[in-house]
Amino acid sequence: MMKKLLVVVSVLLILVSLSAFVAPAVAADTPYIAMISKGFQHKFWQTVQAGAQAAAEKYGVKITFDGPPSESDISVQVDMLNAAMANNPAALCLAALDTESVTEQLNTCKEKGIPVIGFDSGVPNAPEGSIISTASTDNEAAGALAADQMAGIEKVMAAITGATKDAPIVLSVISQDATSASITGRTTGFVNRMYEICNEKQPGLVAVTGHDKWKKASESGDVAIEILVSIAASTSVTDCQTAAQAVIQRGPVGIFCTNSGSVDGMLSATADGSDLDREKGRYKDLVVIGFDSGATLLNAVRNQWFHGAVTQDPYMIGFYAVELAVKTLNGEKVDPIVDTGCQYYTYQNMDDPAIAALLYE
Repeated sequence: MMKKLLVVVSVLLILVSLSAFVAPAVAADTPYIAMISKGFQHKFWQTVQAGAQAAAEKYGVKITFDGPPSESDISVQVDMLNAAMANNPAALCLAALDTESVTEQLNTCKEKGIPVIGFDSGVPNAPEGSIISTASTDNEAAGALAADQMAGIEKVMAAITGATKDAPIVLSVISQDATSASITGRTTGFVNRMYEICNEKQPGLVAVTGHDKWKKASESGDVAIEILVSIAASTSVTDCQTAAQAVIQRGPVGIFCTNSGSVDGMLSATADGSDLDREKGRYKDLVVIGFDSGATLLNAVRNQWFHGAVTQDPYMIGFYAVELAVKTLNGEKVDPIVDTGCQYYTYQNMDDPAIAALLYE
C-alpha cells in the first residue's frame, strides 16, 4: 500500500514538473513587445502605458514598459533599452531621449529584423530604415491649433487688425529648448500659422524675431506685428521663468507656451498665475495659451488665468504604438507617421467627458 502511494505521489510530482516546464513554451508563443519611454513617474507616461496595455490586451501580446526617472537620464534609458533587447523582443517601441545614444541599438535591431516603432517624439533622425512607423502628435498641427485659437479671441484679432508700424504689437511663443523634435514642431506650427494669419491682415508688415531658426524679416522692411520666439537657456524652471519674464516685459498681446516647462516658467513669472487674474491681475489683459496638462496648468485654465491649452492624447499614443508593432509583426503595411490627435480645452469644456479623459494631474 505504501509503495502504491509513493508511486502515485511520484507520478503527480512528475506531472506538476512537466506542466511547469511546458508553461514557458506557451508564453513564448505570445509576442513580446518592449516599450522604452522618455520617463515613467510623470502621469503623461503613465497614461501612455495605460493605452499600451489596453492594446496589448486587445491584440493578445505581452508588453513591458520602462522609462528613466527623468528626461535628462539618457544613460539610464540606454541601459533600459539594452536590458529589453537582451530579452529578445519581437518588436520594440521607443521614445528616445537622444538619437545618437541609441543608434547602435537601432542598427542592431535592423540587422536582427526586430521592428522598431517610435512613439511620442519618436526617434528623430534615426538611421535610415531603422524606424518602421511613429505614433505621435502632429506637433506642427498642434502649434497651428494654438495659433488659430489665439487669433480667434476677439481682443487678439482686434490688436492684429489695428496694429501699425508706428504702434506695433508683439505675439510670442516660449519654448524650453530648440532641439526636441516635439517642441520645435509646436513652435514651428505656431509661428507659421500665426505669420499666415497676421500677414493676411497686415501684408508685408509681419516679422519673426528672437531666434535664428525661425527668424524672418518683414517683406516691406516695416513691422506692425512682431512674432517673438523665446527659447529658455535650459530646461530648468528658473531659466524658463527668466525667458517668460523677458517676454512679458515686451508687453505682448498673447503668449503660447509649448510644453510643461515653459508653462511652469510662465506661472513662476506671474506669481503662480495670480498676476493673470482677469479682474485684478497685473497682466489681466495678457492672453496665454499652454500645452499638455498637469495640476498647475489645469488650475490656471480653470481659473481663466490661461485662456486654454492644447492637449495631446497620451492614451492613444500608447495604444497606437503597440497596435503598429502588432500590425508590423503580422506583415501589414503601416504609415510612417500616425497622428494620435490633439484637442483644445478651456474652463468651459475641460470637464466634458471626451476632453477630461485626456487630462491628468
